[in-house]
Amino acid sequence: MTTPVPVAPPEESTRLRRSVTGPLLFLFILGDVLGAGVYALVGVMSDAAGGMIWLPLLVALGMALLTAASYAELVTKYPRAGGSAVFAERAYRKPLLSFLVGFAMLSAGVTSAAALSLAFAGDYLGQFIDVPPVAAAVVFLALIGLLNARGIKESLRANIVMTTVEVSGLLLVVVLGAVVLGRGDGDLGRLTELPDGVGVGGAVLAGALIAFYSFVGFETSANIAEEVRDVRRVYPTALFGSLLVAGVVYLLIAVVAPAVVPLDQLSGSTGPLLEVVRVAGGVPLELFAVVALIAVANGALLTMIMASRLTYGMAEQGLLPGGLSRVLPERRTPWVAIAVTTAVAMLITVTGTLEELASTVVLLLLFVFLSTNVAVLVLRKDRVEHGHFRAWTPLPVLAIASCLVLFTQQEASNWLRAGVLLAVGAVLYAVTRLRPGRRAA
Repeated sequence: MTTPVPVAPPEESTRLRRSVTGPLLFLFILGDVLGAGVYALVGVMSDAAGGMIWLPLLVALGMALLTAASYAELVTKYPRAGGSAVFAERAYRKPLLSFLVGFAMLSAGVTSAAALSLAFAGDYLGQFIDVPPVAAAVVFLALIGLLNARGIKESLRANIVMTTVEVSGLLLVVVLGAVVLGRGDGDLGRLTELPDGVGVGGAVLAGALIAFYSFVGFETSANIAEEVRDVRRVYPTALFGSLLVAGVVYLLIAVVAPAVVPLDQLSGSTGPLLEVVRVAGGVPLELFAVVALIAVANGALLTMIMASRLTYGMAEQGLLPGGLSRVLPERRTPWVAIAVTTAVAMLITVTGTLEELASTVVLLLLFVFLSTNVAVLVLRKDRVEHGHFRAWTPLPVLAIASCLVLFTQQEASNWLRAGVLLAVGAVLYAVTRLRPGRRAA
């Protein structure tokens, strides 16, 4: 999947600080992938696939790795902030298409942060206080925005602590599940049970659509490439390593949860891993609720880092108003982009439920992934002087096919919601182009 990488030339100059090392990047991606997808949506997966949730998770992991190969090639080939929008602009030379790809990514980011804020304000927080979910979500997003503005290094240091806590929580669930099975209280036979009237194929496709949300997040790392040291060398290792680690942890959870918790109880829970802890006993439910809250907060923080850097990159290209590229003199963080994306995420929290917003995120990202997987093939003719990762050609082709398959599983309401967001983007693009003195993309 790779070609030999010669010694790279000195890294390009940038107004952003190169403070992200290989280990920090690995933890950034792992922390973004391991989040609300497994802490909050295991019950939804069980609705679709019964006790066989491990199979859709395997399929979703394979699909994610296919698209990750395209990101590894393009990020190491063009290591600049902006991610998918930059790739689309280089590949298609159509400013509107480049803008829509970037705006779809941006919309997915702020929508995902809104969904995670609702997850944070849900049943796990309910273990401690009873507050209106939307109000709690707005306050939560404001705190995330302040941490984001303080600096990328400070944010990623917080990510190290939170990722450690959330991984420890998942491993705790695995250990507790093993204890329950060891004492003979579980039932491994549930791992092959399907919902009534649902075949294996239908369960896998429906479950994979939901499971795919559990793996998205890796693409956000493309938007901090400009802040990574020696990005051409460390990025592929951090990307694939984090996805594989997340996949192993998810599969262990997918075996333990349905084997320990009866399926009707698991599928009806909005805090499914809390059910495993409850069945096992010995661990205070409040303690695990804190772990879950930290996991969700970590996902929201990393998602908002992506959204703000993507906004900054698009403004630098002239695809968004230039004011969004303003950087704090001391902190060197894109403070205007952070403020705007945080405000938009707050607004989105009032437009839907966690499940509805998660489905919209997947649909928007499928559009982005389709563009990126096509772009990696188109840009093969564009030679660069430095060495970079190169994906085996069948991989982006299979990734394109996987995106098309998941498109067919989306409901009409999700298409409508995503279409409205992209229409808003198209209007914003037109307004930006019509402004006198705008910077050309």
